[in-house]
Amino acid sequence: MNPSTAARPGSLTDVRGLRVGHFTETRRPTGCTVILAPEGAVAGVDVRGAAPGTRETELLAPTNSIEKVHAIMLAGGSAFGLDAAGGVMRWLEERGIGVQVGPARVPIVPAAILFDLWVGDHTIRPDAAAGYAACDAATSDAVVEGNVGAGTGAAVGKLFGIARAMRGGLGSASVTVGGITVAALVAVNAIGDVIDPATGQPIAGARSEDGRQLHGTMRAMLRGELMAPLQAGSATTIGVVATDAVLTKAQANKLAQMAHDGFARSINPVHTMTDGDTIFALATGASGQSAHLTLLGALAAEVMATAVVRGVRAATSLAGPGLPTLPCAADLAGR
Repeated sequence: MNPSTAARPGSLTDVRGLRVGHFTETRRPTGCTVILAPEGAVAGVDVRGAAPGTRETELLAPTNSIEKVHAIMLAGGSAFGLDAAGGVMRWLEERGIGVQVGPARVPIVPAAILFDLWVGDHTIRPDAAAGYAACDAATSDAVVEGNVGAGTGAAVGKLFGIARAMRGGLGSASVTVGGITVAALVAVNAIGDVIDPATGQPIAGARSEDGRQLHGTMRAMLRGELMAPLQAGSATTIGVVATDAVLTKAQANKLAQMAHDGFARSINPVHTMTDGDTIFALATGASGQSAHLTLLGALAAEVMATAVVRGVRAATSLAGPGLPTLPCAADLAGR
């Protein structure tokens, strides 16, 4: 299966039982994306980066009590962006969605954030109102890709400084095999370059000093070129892999783990000390079918790699007062 074509067209919303909504901030490039599972979905998570910003991930361990979640929130704004999950909880509570705990119904909303405070006024970040607005916008239509929602302020290729970086973005993809769908959604904000797995060549990442062409981060590192001073948590790629297959909680965690292979195929370097790379897994069970986890995990890695590439290719360039100049992949294509 060719990772660059396997899941076209496709979207996370091809998994029955899921809806996706974006909030895109207009005052500076940032935002959040919610994945709603109103009927509940078995969930898992795998965190590989060394600088994660997350909420409710421990709850998803197979040994812990809650079996299903009702939404996943992905947001910009660094750790401040975790506030957006509170708005999702309020939206769900108003609709009677959640786990009954005594007199209250408590929605379960794990979340992860990425660092996009490089771009514009860093005091503007997603909050509870943004999370609520993303829920209002949620739909089962195909996911809008590019610089929307959690991918609004995303950048890639930052190992030689933000001035030589490029635009990241949000992408989605899906594939259906034997009546079971596996899909991915990802906000690509990596410190490393984004690679097309079909060619092995970078399509976005660190640029040369004159900014006119891709520098090739790994080649530069192997030559001994020094990186810019790095700060923990200054990047991070976050995403969701989902299926309509029937899974246990332990299997959902394994699915999230195997989906990270998609990051490894499409981002280099990945899972670094400055990234908080996190993947959630959701299983709605809407197909009523089970499948071998080896198959599902292999498909998850494929669609995740495709979603990473799609997100970067859908991005648009960034420039303006108080903003770094970040070209997009299309700007440098063919150079």
